[in-house]
Amino acid sequence: MELYPTHFIAVIGGAVAGSEAAFNLGKRGIKIAVFEQNPRPYGKIEDGLPKWHVKLQAKEESKIDAKLSHSNVLFVPNTALGRNLNFIDLVKNWGFSAILLANGAWQDRLLPIDGIDEFVGKGLFYQNDFVNWFNHYHESDYDGEHYQIPDSAIIIGGGLASLDVVKIVMIETVLAALKKLAIQTDILELEHDSIRKVLERHNLTLDKLGLKGCTLFYRRRVMDMPLAQFPHDASPEAREKVYFVRKKILKNFQDKYLFKIQECRVPWEIITKNDRLNGIIFKETEIINSRVEVKNDTEHKVLSPLVISSVGSIPVPIEGIDMEGELYDLTDQETGQLKQFNNVFALGNVVTGKGNIKASYEHGKQVAAHVLEHFLVWREEDYEKILQFSAQRTKVSVDKIADMLNGKKVLSVDKIRSLIEKVEGYQRNAGFNGNYTEWIAKHKLESIEDAIAAQRQT
Repeated sequence: MELYPTHFIAVIGGAVAGSEAAFNLGKRGIKIAVFEQNPRPYGKIEDGLPKWHVKLQAKEESKIDAKLSHSNVLFVPNTALGRNLNFIDLVKNWGFSAILLANGAWQDRLLPIDGIDEFVGKGLFYQNDFVNWFNHYHESDYDGEHYQIPDSAIIIGGGLASLDVVKIVMIETVLAALKKLAIQTDILELEHDSIRKVLERHNLTLDKLGLKGCTLFYRRRVMDMPLAQFPHDASPEAREKVYFVRKKILKNFQDKYLFKIQECRVPWEIITKNDRLNGIIFKETEIINSRVEVKNDTEHKVLSPLVISSVGSIPVPIEGIDMEGELYDLTDQETGQLKQFNNVFALGNVVTGKGNIKASYEHGKQVAAHVLEHFLVWREEDYEKILQFSAQRTKVSVDKIADMLNGKKVLSVDKIRSLIEKVEGYQRNAGFNGNYTEWIAKHKLESIEDAIAAQRQT
Protein backbone atom coordinates (compact mmCIF):
# COMPACT_ATOMS: atom_id res chain seq x y z
CA MET A 1 0.00 0.00 0.00
CA GLU A 2 1.67 3.22 -1.18
CA LEU A 3 1.83 5.87 1.52
CA TYR A 4 1.39 9.63 1.14
CA PRO A 5 -0.16 12.36 3.29
CA THR A 6 -3.92 11.89 3.21
CA HIS A 7 -6.86 11.16 5.47
CA PHE A 8 -7.51 7.87 7.26
CA ILE A 9 -11.10 6.92 8.11
CA ALA A 10 -12.50 4.09 10.21
CA VAL A 11 -15.73 2.49 8.99
CA ILE A 12 -17.63 0.32 11.48
CA GLY A 13 -19.51 -2.33 9.50
CA GLY A 14 -18.77 -3.58 6.00
CA ALA A 15 -22.20 -4.35 4.54
CA VAL A 16 -24.16 -2.31 1.99
CA ALA A 17 -23.73 1.21 3.43
CA GLY A 18 -20.28 0.62 4.94
CA SER A 19 -18.75 -0.89 1.82
CA GLU A 20 -20.27 1.81 -0.38
CA ALA A 21 -18.83 4.57 1.81
CA ALA A 22 -15.45 2.83 2.06
CA PHE A 23 -15.23 2.45 -1.70
CA ASN A 24 -16.25 6.03 -2.47
CA LEU A 25 -13.69 7.36 0.01
CA GLY A 26 -10.98 4.88 -0.95
CA LYS A 27 -11.13 5.69 -4.64
CA ARG A 28 -10.36 9.32 -3.73
CA GLY A 29 -7.05 8.29 -2.17
CA ILE A 30 -8.25 8.13 1.44
CA LYS A 31 -7.10 5.17 3.55
CA ILE A 32 -9.92 3.16 5.09
CA ALA A 33 -10.09 0.62 7.91
CA VAL A 34 -13.32 -1.39 7.87
CA PHE A 35 -14.04 -3.07 11.20
CA GLU A 36 -16.61 -5.84 10.75
CA GLN A 37 -18.22 -7.66 13.70
CA ASN A 38 -18.66 -10.95 11.79
CA PRO A 39 -16.28 -13.13 9.76
CA ARG A 40 -18.11 -12.04 6.61
CA PRO A 41 -19.15 -8.42 5.92
CA TYR A 42 -22.60 -8.96 4.41
CA GLY A 43 -24.79 -7.88 7.33
CA LYS A 44 -28.50 -8.21 6.65
CA ILE A 45 -27.86 -9.39 3.12
CA GLU A 46 -26.77 -12.61 4.85
CA ASP A 47 -28.70 -12.55 8.12
CA GLY A 48 -31.82 -10.50 7.38
CA LEU A 49 -32.69 -11.18 3.74
CA PRO A 50 -34.42 -14.61 3.74
CA LYS A 51 -32.33 -17.33 2.14
CA TRP A 52 -34.68 -17.96 -0.77
CA HIS A 53 -33.21 -14.77 -2.33
CA VAL A 54 -30.31 -16.85 -3.66
CA LYS A 55 -29.49 -14.77 -6.73
CA LEU A 56 -30.03 -11.41 -5.03
CA GLN A 57 -27.79 -12.40 -2.11
CA ALA A 58 -25.03 -13.55 -4.47
CA LYS A 59 -25.30 -10.34 -6.51
CA GLU A 60 -25.17 -8.02 -3.47
CA GLU A 61 -22.36 -9.97 -1.79
CA SER A 62 -20.34 -9.74 -4.99
CA LYS A 63 -20.80 -5.96 -4.99
CA ILE A 64 -19.61 -5.72 -1.40
CA ASP A 65 -16.59 -7.92 -2.19
CA ALA A 66 -15.56 -5.70 -5.09
CA LYS A 67 -15.75 -2.56 -2.93
CA LEU A 68 -13.90 -3.99 0.06
CA SER A 69 -11.14 -5.33 -2.21
CA HIS A 70 -10.04 -1.78 -3.09
CA SER A 71 -6.33 -1.24 -2.48
CA ASN A 72 -6.98 1.59 0.00
CA VAL A 73 -9.28 -0.53 2.19
CA LEU A 74 -8.00 -2.58 5.15
CA PHE A 75 -10.62 -5.13 6.20
CA VAL A 76 -10.73 -6.28 9.83
CA PRO A 77 -13.17 -9.17 10.48
CA ASN A 78 -14.52 -10.45 13.82
CA THR A 79 -14.02 -7.07 15.46
CA ALA A 80 -17.05 -5.35 16.99
CA LEU A 81 -17.56 -1.92 18.48
CA GLY A 82 -18.32 -2.36 22.16
CA ARG A 83 -16.79 -5.86 22.20
CA ASN A 84 -13.27 -5.54 20.75
CA LEU A 85 -13.16 -1.78 20.20
CA ASN A 86 -13.93 0.95 22.71
CA PHE A 87 -15.80 3.76 21.00
CA ILE A 88 -14.36 6.63 23.05
CA ASP A 89 -10.84 5.25 22.63
CA LEU A 90 -11.40 4.99 18.88
CA VAL A 91 -12.59 8.59 18.64
CA LYS A 92 -10.14 10.27 20.97
CA ASN A 93 -6.94 8.23 20.86
CA TRP A 94 -6.50 6.48 17.52
CA GLY A 95 -6.25 9.65 15.45
CA PHE A 96 -8.57 8.85 12.54
CA SER A 97 -9.70 11.77 10.38
CA ALA A 98 -13.31 10.59 10.80
CA ILE A 99 -15.30 7.59 11.95
CA LEU A 100 -18.33 6.25 10.09
CA LEU A 101 -20.85 4.09 11.93
CA ALA A 102 -22.39 1.59 9.51
CA ASN A 103 -23.02 -1.01 12.20
CA GLY A 104 -26.67 -1.51 11.30
CA ALA A 105 -29.87 -2.02 13.28
CA TRP A 106 -29.52 -5.41 14.95
CA GLN A 107 -31.65 -4.94 18.04
CA ASP A 108 -35.36 -5.66 17.84
CA ARG A 109 -37.70 -2.93 19.00
CA LEU A 110 -39.44 -4.31 22.08
CA LEU A 111 -43.12 -5.12 22.06
CA PRO A 112 -44.79 -2.48 24.25
CA ILE A 113 -46.58 -4.90 26.62
CA ASP A 114 -45.69 -5.11 30.31
CA GLY A 115 -43.91 -8.34 31.23
CA ILE A 116 -43.78 -9.87 27.77
CA ASP A 117 -39.99 -10.10 27.54
CA GLU A 118 -39.96 -12.63 30.37
CA PHE A 119 -41.25 -15.06 27.74
CA VAL A 120 -38.52 -14.76 25.10
CA GLY A 121 -37.86 -18.36 24.07
CA LYS A 122 -40.98 -19.44 25.95
CA GLY A 123 -43.61 -18.69 23.34
CA LEU A 124 -42.10 -15.39 22.13
CA PHE A 125 -39.51 -14.89 19.38
CA TYR A 126 -38.11 -11.67 17.98
CA GLN A 127 -37.57 -11.16 14.26
CA ASN A 128 -33.78 -10.75 14.03
CA ASP A 129 -32.90 -13.98 15.84
CA PHE A 130 -35.72 -15.81 14.08
CA VAL A 131 -34.62 -14.85 10.55
CA ASN A 132 -30.97 -15.52 11.42
CA TRP A 133 -31.95 -19.05 12.46
CA PHE A 134 -33.94 -19.59 9.27
CA ASN A 135 -31.06 -18.40 7.09
CA HIS A 136 -28.46 -20.69 8.66
CA TYR A 137 -30.00 -23.81 10.20
CA HIS A 138 -29.46 -25.81 6.98
CA GLU A 139 -25.68 -25.45 7.30
CA SER A 140 -24.00 -28.67 8.41
CA ASP A 141 -21.92 -26.86 11.05
CA TYR A 142 -24.77 -24.67 12.39
CA ASP A 143 -24.64 -24.60 16.20
CA GLY A 144 -27.13 -21.83 17.06
CA GLU A 145 -30.69 -21.85 18.34
CA HIS A 146 -33.21 -24.31 16.88
CA TYR A 147 -36.83 -23.21 16.64
CA GLN A 148 -39.95 -25.33 16.41
CA ILE A 149 -42.70 -23.51 14.50
CA PRO A 150 -46.22 -24.53 15.52
CA ASP A 151 -49.37 -23.88 13.55
CA SER A 152 -51.55 -20.83 14.28
CA ALA A 153 -48.67 -18.51 15.16
CA ILE A 154 -49.27 -14.82 15.77
CA ILE A 155 -46.99 -12.35 13.96
CA ILE A 156 -47.13 -8.74 15.14
CA GLY A 157 -45.89 -6.21 12.62
CA GLY A 158 -46.96 -4.68 9.35
CA GLY A 159 -43.75 -3.64 7.62
CA LEU A 160 -42.06 -5.48 4.78
CA ALA A 161 -39.89 -7.48 7.18
CA SER A 162 -43.00 -8.87 8.90
CA LEU A 163 -44.16 -10.30 5.56
CA ASP A 164 -40.86 -12.18 5.32
CA VAL A 165 -41.53 -13.59 8.79
CA VAL A 166 -45.03 -14.64 7.69
CA LYS A 167 -43.59 -16.47 4.66
CA ILE A 168 -41.01 -18.25 6.79
CA VAL A 169 -43.66 -19.43 9.26
CA MET A 170 -46.00 -20.66 6.52
CA ILE A 171 -43.22 -22.38 4.56
CA GLU A 172 -41.83 -24.10 7.66
CA THR A 173 -45.22 -25.36 8.90
CA VAL A 174 -46.36 -26.56 5.46
CA LEU A 175 -42.98 -28.20 4.80
CA ALA A 176 -43.23 -30.15 8.07
CA ALA A 177 -46.81 -31.24 7.31
CA LEU A 178 -45.89 -32.43 3.80
CA LYS A 179 -42.90 -34.33 5.16
CA LYS A 180 -45.25 -36.34 7.38
CA LEU A 181 -47.08 -37.39 4.20
CA ALA A 182 -43.75 -38.32 2.55
CA ILE A 183 -44.28 -35.59 -0.06
CA GLN A 184 -40.95 -34.22 -1.20
CA THR A 185 -40.60 -30.49 -1.66
CA ASP A 186 -38.31 -27.79 -0.32
CA ILE A 187 -38.12 -24.17 0.80
CA LEU A 188 -37.18 -22.83 -2.62
CA GLU A 189 -40.06 -24.58 -4.39
CA LEU A 190 -42.63 -23.45 -1.83
CA GLU A 191 -41.40 -19.87 -2.04
CA HIS A 192 -40.94 -19.66 -5.80
CA ASP A 193 -44.00 -21.60 -6.97
CA SER A 194 -46.13 -20.54 -3.95
CA ILE A 195 -47.59 -22.73 -1.22
CA ARG A 196 -50.98 -22.71 -2.90
CA LYS A 197 -49.67 -24.13 -6.19
CA VAL A 198 -47.55 -26.80 -4.52
CA LEU A 199 -50.54 -27.97 -2.48
CA GLU A 200 -52.81 -27.97 -5.54
CA ARG A 201 -50.40 -30.31 -7.36
CA HIS A 202 -51.01 -32.84 -4.61
CA ASN A 203 -54.75 -32.13 -4.29
CA LEU A 204 -54.19 -30.66 -0.85
CA THR A 205 -55.28 -27.62 1.14
CA LEU A 206 -54.24 -26.25 4.51
CA ASP A 207 -57.39 -27.78 5.95
CA LYS A 208 -56.52 -31.24 4.59
CA LEU A 209 -53.07 -30.87 6.15
CA GLY A 210 -54.69 -30.03 9.48
CA LEU A 211 -53.29 -26.51 9.45
CA LYS A 212 -54.96 -23.19 10.16
CA GLY A 213 -52.04 -20.96 9.13
CA CYS A 214 -50.55 -17.96 10.89
CA THR A 215 -52.08 -14.52 11.31
CA LEU A 216 -50.40 -11.15 10.91
CA PHE A 217 -51.75 -8.48 13.27
CA TYR A 218 -51.24 -4.87 12.13
CA ARG A 219 -52.05 -1.76 14.15
CA ARG A 220 -53.03 0.21 11.02
CA ARG A 221 -55.11 -0.55 7.95
CA VAL A 222 -53.97 -2.85 5.15
CA MET A 223 -53.98 0.19 2.86
CA ASP A 224 -51.32 1.77 5.15
CA MET A 225 -48.81 -1.07 4.71
CA PRO A 226 -45.65 0.18 2.93
CA LEU A 227 -46.02 -2.13 -0.07
CA ALA A 228 -46.06 0.74 -2.57
CA GLN A 229 -44.84 4.30 -2.07
CA PHE A 230 -46.66 7.57 -2.68
CA PRO A 231 -45.29 9.76 -5.50
CA HIS A 232 -43.78 13.06 -4.38
CA ASP A 233 -46.54 15.60 -3.69
CA ALA A 234 -49.17 12.98 -4.51
CA SER A 235 -52.66 14.25 -5.23
CA PRO A 236 -55.65 12.69 -3.43
CA GLU A 237 -56.36 10.68 -6.60
CA ALA A 238 -52.77 9.43 -6.76
CA ARG A 239 -52.90 8.44 -3.10
CA GLU A 240 -56.09 6.45 -3.69
CA LYS A 241 -54.34 4.55 -6.50
CA VAL A 242 -51.47 3.68 -4.16
CA TYR A 243 -53.93 2.49 -1.51
CA PHE A 244 -55.57 0.25 -4.12
CA VAL A 245 -52.20 -1.16 -5.24
CA ARG A 246 -51.20 -1.91 -1.65
CA LYS A 247 -54.37 -3.87 -1.01
CA LYS A 248 -53.97 -5.76 -4.27
CA ILE A 249 -50.34 -6.66 -3.54
CA LEU A 250 -51.24 -8.00 -0.11
CA LYS A 251 -54.21 -9.97 -1.49
CA ASN A 252 -51.92 -11.65 -4.06
CA PHE A 253 -49.41 -12.36 -1.30
CA GLN A 254 -52.12 -13.99 0.84
CA ASP A 255 -53.36 -16.06 -2.11
CA LYS A 256 -49.84 -17.45 -2.60
CA TYR A 257 -48.86 -18.15 1.00
CA LEU A 258 -52.24 -18.76 2.65
CA PHE A 259 -51.87 -16.68 5.82
CA LYS A 260 -54.46 -14.45 7.44
CA ILE A 261 -54.26 -10.78 8.37
CA GLN A 262 -56.08 -8.78 11.01
CA GLU A 263 -55.82 -5.04 10.53
CA CYS A 264 -56.41 -2.33 13.11
CA ARG A 265 -55.29 -4.39 16.10
CA VAL A 266 -52.74 -3.42 18.74
CA PRO A 267 -51.29 -5.88 21.30
CA TRP A 268 -52.48 -4.94 24.78
CA GLU A 269 -51.95 -7.73 27.33
CA ILE A 270 -50.31 -11.15 27.52
CA ILE A 271 -52.02 -14.51 28.05
CA THR A 272 -49.91 -17.09 29.88
CA LYS A 273 -50.20 -20.78 30.69
CA ASN A 274 -47.74 -22.99 32.58
CA ASP A 275 -45.07 -20.25 32.63
CA ARG A 276 -45.27 -19.81 28.86
CA LEU A 277 -46.79 -17.17 26.62
CA ASN A 278 -50.05 -18.58 25.33
CA GLY A 279 -51.52 -15.68 23.36
CA ILE A 280 -52.22 -11.96 23.25
CA ILE A 281 -55.19 -9.77 24.11
CA PHE A 282 -55.55 -7.23 21.28
CA LYS A 283 -57.52 -4.01 21.17
CA GLU A 284 -59.09 -2.46 18.09
CA THR A 285 -57.69 0.75 16.65
CA GLU A 286 -58.88 3.45 14.30
CA ILE A 287 -56.86 5.88 12.21
CA ILE A 288 -57.67 9.53 12.94
CA ASN A 289 -55.64 12.21 11.14
CA SER A 290 -53.00 9.56 10.33
CA ARG A 291 -52.64 8.68 14.03
CA VAL A 292 -53.40 5.29 15.58
CA GLU A 293 -56.06 5.66 18.26
CA VAL A 294 -56.95 2.73 20.52
CA LYS A 295 -60.68 2.08 20.94
CA ASN A 296 -61.92 1.45 24.46
CA ASP A 297 -63.66 -1.77 25.49
CA THR A 298 -62.64 -3.66 22.34
CA GLU A 299 -60.52 -6.49 23.75
CA HIS A 300 -60.02 -9.62 21.63
CA LYS A 301 -58.45 -12.69 23.20
CA VAL A 302 -56.27 -14.62 20.71
CA LEU A 303 -54.67 -17.87 21.86
CA SER A 304 -51.50 -19.10 20.18
CA PRO A 305 -48.50 -21.27 21.09
CA LEU A 306 -46.15 -18.78 19.40
CA VAL A 307 -45.90 -15.00 19.06
CA ILE A 308 -43.27 -13.47 16.77
CA SER A 309 -42.59 -9.77 17.09
CA SER A 310 -41.63 -7.95 13.90
CA VAL A 311 -42.15 -4.32 14.86
CA GLY A 312 -38.83 -2.96 13.62
CA SER A 313 -35.11 -2.93 14.30
CA ILE A 314 -32.99 -0.29 16.04
CA PRO A 315 -29.25 0.15 16.58
CA VAL A 316 -27.59 -1.64 19.48
CA PRO A 317 -26.66 0.96 22.13
CA ILE A 318 -22.88 1.47 22.29
CA GLU A 319 -21.16 2.75 25.42
CA GLY A 320 -20.03 6.30 24.71
CA ILE A 321 -22.66 7.09 22.06
CA ASP A 322 -25.51 9.35 23.18
CA MET A 323 -29.00 8.16 22.29
CA GLU A 324 -32.11 10.12 21.36
CA GLY A 325 -34.81 7.64 22.25
CA GLU A 326 -34.07 4.43 20.35
CA LEU A 327 -31.61 6.00 17.88
CA TYR A 328 -28.19 7.63 17.98
CA ASP A 329 -28.39 11.35 18.74
CA LEU A 330 -27.69 13.04 15.39
CA THR A 331 -27.58 16.62 14.16
CA ASP A 332 -29.68 15.43 11.22
CA GLN A 333 -30.32 12.24 9.23
CA GLU A 334 -29.04 13.63 5.94
CA THR A 335 -25.40 13.90 7.07
CA GLY A 336 -25.63 11.33 9.88
CA GLN A 337 -23.35 13.49 12.03
CA LEU A 338 -23.43 12.73 15.76
CA LYS A 339 -24.20 15.72 17.98
CA GLN A 340 -21.48 14.89 20.47
CA PHE A 341 -18.59 14.42 17.97
CA ASN A 342 -18.13 16.47 14.80
CA ASN A 343 -15.99 13.76 13.14
CA VAL A 344 -18.36 10.81 13.71
CA PHE A 345 -21.09 10.04 11.17
CA ALA A 346 -23.77 7.32 11.12
CA LEU A 347 -25.03 5.83 7.86
CA GLY A 348 -27.29 3.17 6.41
CA ASN A 349 -29.99 1.43 8.42
CA VAL A 350 -28.37 2.44 11.71
CA VAL A 351 -29.96 5.80 10.77
CA THR A 352 -32.83 4.92 8.43
CA GLY A 353 -34.01 1.87 10.37
CA LYS A 354 -34.85 0.31 6.99
CA GLY A 355 -33.60 -3.04 5.74
CA ASN A 356 -34.04 -1.73 2.20
CA ILE A 357 -30.87 -2.38 0.18
CA LYS A 358 -31.27 0.65 -2.06
CA ALA A 359 -31.92 2.98 0.90
CA SER A 360 -28.75 1.76 2.65
CA TYR A 361 -26.70 2.06 -0.53
CA GLU A 362 -27.93 5.60 -1.21
CA HIS A 363 -27.42 6.77 2.37
CA GLY A 364 -23.90 5.32 2.44
CA LYS A 365 -23.06 7.15 -0.76
CA GLN A 366 -24.69 10.36 0.51
CA VAL A 367 -22.82 10.42 3.82
CA ALA A 368 -19.49 9.60 2.12
CA ALA A 369 -20.02 12.53 -0.25
CA HIS A 370 -20.81 14.87 2.66
CA VAL A 371 -17.72 13.75 4.60
CA LEU A 372 -15.54 14.23 1.51
CA GLU A 373 -16.85 17.58 0.37
CA HIS A 374 -17.91 19.36 3.54
CA PHE A 375 -16.09 17.83 6.48
CA LEU A 376 -12.72 16.95 4.95
CA VAL A 377 -13.04 19.48 2.10
CA TRP A 378 -11.36 16.86 -0.07
CA ARG A 379 -11.82 17.43 -3.79
CA GLU A 380 -11.23 15.07 -6.67
CA GLU A 381 -8.44 17.33 -7.94
CA ASP A 382 -6.61 16.90 -4.62
CA TYR A 383 -6.28 13.17 -5.24
CA GLU A 384 -5.39 13.67 -8.90
CA LYS A 385 -2.49 15.90 -7.85
CA ILE A 386 -1.42 13.30 -5.30
CA LEU A 387 -1.33 10.65 -8.02
CA GLN A 388 0.64 12.99 -10.27
CA PHE A 389 3.24 13.74 -7.60
CA SER A 390 3.35 10.19 -6.24
CA ALA A 391 4.25 8.85 -9.67
CA GLN A 392 7.67 10.48 -9.17
CA ARG A 393 8.23 8.18 -6.13
CA THR A 394 10.77 10.48 -4.49
CA LYS A 395 11.07 12.19 -1.14
CA VAL A 396 10.55 15.47 -2.98
CA SER A 397 7.15 14.30 -4.21
CA VAL A 398 6.03 13.63 -0.63
CA ASP A 399 7.08 17.13 0.35
CA LYS A 400 5.22 18.57 -2.64
CA ILE A 401 2.07 16.71 -1.61
CA ALA A 402 2.36 18.02 1.93
CA ASP A 403 2.76 21.59 0.64
CA MET A 404 -0.19 21.20 -1.71
CA LEU A 405 -2.42 19.89 1.06
CA ASN A 406 -1.39 22.52 3.58
CA GLY A 407 -4.50 23.64 5.47
CA LYS A 408 -6.48 20.47 4.74
CA LYS A 409 -5.39 18.83 8.03
CA VAL A 410 -4.31 15.61 6.36
CA LEU A 411 -2.37 13.01 8.33
CA SER A 412 1.36 12.67 7.85
CA VAL A 413 2.95 9.60 6.32
CA ASP A 414 4.25 8.62 9.76
CA LYS A 415 0.76 8.86 11.27
CA ILE A 416 -0.72 6.88 8.38
CA ARG A 417 1.95 4.20 8.85
CA SER A 418 1.29 4.09 12.60
CA LEU A 419 -2.45 3.62 12.07
CA ILE A 420 -1.88 0.90 9.49
CA GLU A 421 0.36 -0.98 11.91
CA LYS A 422 -2.29 -0.73 14.63
CA VAL A 423 -5.02 -1.91 12.27
CA GLU A 424 -2.86 -4.81 11.09
CA GLY A 425 -2.49 -5.85 14.73
CA TYR A 426 -6.28 -6.19 14.94
CA GLN A 427 -6.25 -8.14 11.67
CA ARG A 428 -3.74 -10.60 13.14
CA ASN A 429 -5.83 -10.96 16.31
CA ALA A 430 -8.78 -11.88 14.08
CA GLY A 431 -6.70 -14.45 12.18
CA PHE A 432 -6.83 -12.39 9.00
CA ASN A 433 -3.70 -12.28 6.82
CA GLY A 434 -4.71 -9.23 4.78
CA ASN A 435 -5.91 -11.10 1.69
CA TYR A 436 -9.62 -10.30 1.45
CA THR A 437 -10.43 -12.61 -1.47
CA GLU A 438 -8.69 -15.56 0.17
CA TRP A 439 -10.48 -14.91 3.48
CA ILE A 440 -13.93 -14.80 1.88
CA ALA A 441 -13.28 -18.00 -0.06
CA LYS A 442 -12.16 -19.72 3.15
CA HIS A 443 -15.30 -18.58 5.00
CA LYS A 444 -17.82 -19.42 2.29
CA LEU A 445 -21.10 -20.70 3.75
CA GLU A 446 -23.09 -23.74 2.65
CA SER A 447 -25.91 -22.47 0.44
CA ILE A 448 -29.52 -23.57 0.69
CA GLU A 449 -29.25 -24.91 -2.87
CA ASP A 450 -26.30 -27.13 -1.91
CA ALA A 451 -28.12 -28.31 1.22
CA ILE A 452 -31.24 -29.24 -0.79
CA ALA A 453 -29.15 -31.08 -3.40
CA ALA A 454 -27.35 -33.05 -0.68
CA GLN A 455 -30.67 -33.87 1.00
CA ARG A 456 -32.09 -35.27 -2.22
CA GLN A 457 -29.10 -37.57 -2.64
CA THR A 458 -29.61 -39.19 0.76
